[in-house]
Amino acid sequence: GLHNKLGDVPAIQAAADTHGRALFDVRHPTKEFSVASGKPRSGNRLLAVGTDCSLGKMYTTLALWKGMLARGMKADFRATGQTGIFITGEGVSVDAIIADFISGAVEELAPANDADHWDLVEGQGSLFHPSYAGVSLGLLHGAQASHLVMCHQPGRPHMRGIPHQQLPSLEDCIALNERCARLTAPDAKVVALSFNTSKMSDAEAEDCLKSHADKFGMPCVDPVRIGVDAILDIL
Repeated sequence: GLHNKLGDVPAIQAAADTHGRALFDVRHPTKEFSVASGKPRSGNRLLAVGTDCSLGKMYTTLALWKGMLARGMKADFRATGQTGIFITGEGVSVDAIIADFISGAVEELAPANDADHWDLVEGQGSLFHPSYAGVSLGLLHGAQASHLVMCHQPGRPHMRGIPHQQLPSLEDCIALNERCARLTAPDAKVVALSFNTSKMSDAEAEDCLKSHADKFGMPCVDPVRIGVDAILDIL
């Protein structure tokens, strides 16, 4: 990642000075945040969660945001990582926030809103990833999202970057995310599945999505292959 600031690398700072260029460390906060209160707030919030990192949580929420706007719904994408900030021009990179303030930063990022407004909160990491679970939990509590979308890549051999760690089952991941989310959102529920089927053929992907939709009784989509209309319909 880019946890070290660009200006702290002498060669980069020297090149910027020589050529009159500005350096932008969008990952690093430019303000102070309060600790979270957990106080209930109005509006609708959806958070993408996952069985692992790099599954499509950002893409899923971006697709839902675009789809909501196309349907005339009130919606905002809330970026929680540097790439999302590059796309939207604003947000908070939660992995650069001091741990005590992660949830508070997300409360501020997705504040109280109109009853018919949706905040689509970009997810990070996984509660089951030993490296990033702390950030994932702080984001989950701060988002206070009643609607969760579980992201997954079928067939992934192990957690990203740690070959000794297997992916959790969808059942375990859904149960833990719902239980943890209910600390601040008592009605929190996984309402849909978003799969990355990029390594599957069209026929394999179709069978996979249908079988999981039937098994879990909720929409199961690949937002790249087939879009997110099935999720939007239930929202």
